[in-house]
Amino acid sequence: MTPFGARLREMRRARGVSQKEMAEAIGVSAAYLSALEHGRRGAPSWATVQAVIGYFNVIWDEAEELQRMAAASHPRVVIDTAGLSPHATELANLLAVHIGRLGQDEITVLLGRLREMSDTAA
Repeated sequence: MTPFGARLREMRRARGVSQKEMAEAIGVSAAYLSALEHGRRGAPSWATVQAVIGYFNVIWDEAEELQRMAAASHPRVVIDTAGLSPHATELANLLAVHIGRLGQDEITVLLGRLREMSDTAA
């Protein structure tokens, strides 16, 4: 499951809306919406994210968070380390091998550190 898919499902269920009802309202198929929620589809388009934001009538920070989640929700990530250090390549490969074995606490720590770096760079 992707961050966007998990949040989308949470919002939909909290409001008691079926996938079919929501899909019709935002102009996508129920199958696409299901695949999006389950992480079987890539990151949604900008238009789809905006339709979700409008459908749930979310504003400001929550809308920005949904956009950030959508951008970070491609379930098949490719990391190009060409031109980077050998350590960067090793890190990318080790992460690919071991990500399924990381515990939630370890993932949270790593995410926090990487988000700090992203915030500093912005």
